[in-house]
Amino acid sequence: MYAIELDHVSRIYQKYSSRHRFQTFKSAIVKGNLFGSLRPDELVSAVDDVSLQVENGQTFGLIGENGSGKSTILKMVAGIAKPSSGRISVKGKVSALIELGAGFHPEISGRENVYINGIMLGLTRNEIKQKFDEIVRFAELEEFIEAPVKTYSSGMYMRLGFSIAINVNPEVLLIDEVLAVGDAAFVPKCLDKIDDFRRRKKTILFVSHDLSTVAKICSKVAWLKNGKIRMIDEPKRVVDAYMQDVNEEQEAEFRERKEGVAVAVAAASAPAETPAIAPAEGPSEPEVPTPVPALESIPVDEGRRERRWGKREVEIRKVVLRNGRGEEKHVFHPGDGLTVEMEISAKEPVKNFVFGIGLFNSMGVLVYGTNTQLEEYESVGFSGDGRVACRIEKLNLINGTYYLDVAVHRRDGYPYDYHQNMYSFLVSSMIRDEGVARLPHAWEFSPGIEITLSAK
Repeated sequence: MYAIELDHVSRIYQKYSSRHRFQTFKSAIVKGNLFGSLRPDELVSAVDDVSLQVENGQTFGLIGENGSGKSTILKMVAGIAKPSSGRISVKGKVSALIELGAGFHPEISGRENVYINGIMLGLTRNEIKQKFDEIVRFAELEEFIEAPVKTYSSGMYMRLGFSIAINVNPEVLLIDEVLAVGDAAFVPKCLDKIDDFRRRKKTILFVSHDLSTVAKICSKVAWLKNGKIRMIDEPKRVVDAYMQDVNEEQEAEFRERKEGVAVAVAAASAPAETPAIAPAEGPSEPEVPTPVPALESIPVDEGRRERRWGKREVEIRKVVLRNGRGEEKHVFHPGDGLTVEMEISAKEPVKNFVFGIGLFNSMGVLVYGTNTQLEEYESVGFSGDGRVACRIEKLNLINGTYYLDVAVHRRDGYPYDYHQNMYSFLVSSMIRDEGVARLPHAWEFSPGIEITLSAK
């Protein structure tokens, strides 16, 4: 038996363009085009022909990017919105943790709002009276319950709204990212309450961007994209498919960015018109490089600019990032291999050269840097075209965007060709690490410590 059933449900919104707007109702009538002005310029399908079933006592998750239709489905199941077509069936009392506190009246007290919201959720006045102390105690608002709600913080709003909705004791609970504004002490209480609902075999329809929580608490998950269901299956399989799709989209975005950078680099590939470097006067004095105007191309992040400098006696013509299988990639997972491959060219034979790379996180912190001189390679000679590759066996970095510097220079530091922040890649991970790197590790516990690993 199904607690929630959606049968070919669609929800269409009307989008109006500026040419259909009018300043006043009177102006529309005077123009004789009231209904013409109201005719939509475009129809937007928030939910498009969705069918799904949630069994009694099941915790069912909805995942997908913003705008995929998740919240719209919850609002239709809750009765807040009506489907444009199709049928929705819900069996049992419903409580919705959606936009908590949205129905509160700001001028009246928290006590009065508890009664009003409780009645709206289907409780009688006597039932609310019996549950009132429990509601206030759970929300931790004993000192403020007689104060006007307009004096509450957003967190107090959320706590009171959650407490009212959860104490209705519904058969069907709808949850939509409502814990994002909760404080560190209150969120665990909310999760414990949700776990209690699961233990009592209540039906839960759960929307969240926290994929690890979805995979942990849900018995089945649906992935939505552009208002359509892409997949319904057990959590791990659906989450993995969704993450793969996200990675492919990120890969395409990085590829587009790279193509834009390539155009900028190609446009600037001619040697800079700068005076020649004067030779050193003696063996004891190192050669001092003449400054070269910085080459600016496309900004890659707020406050960051791509730069290139050097006279390019040895030039880095192309940089490619590859995974452990040799495929060109811009999105990696922790533990993947990374190869930084450089195509280089020397116009004249050179004997003094060093190749180097540097990885920086989005805050500009150097994560790792090395070069052939540090690793005690001795340059002998090079001319013409060549290829240099630095292979990192395991990319043990936490989730985030990283920027790459590559360079070829002399042993004294004089730059032949330096590329700063011109290449970037993403490490995509569901693991909640902190810091910079993910260090290989393992936990050990003595026999007296009872602890289990959560299934994911």
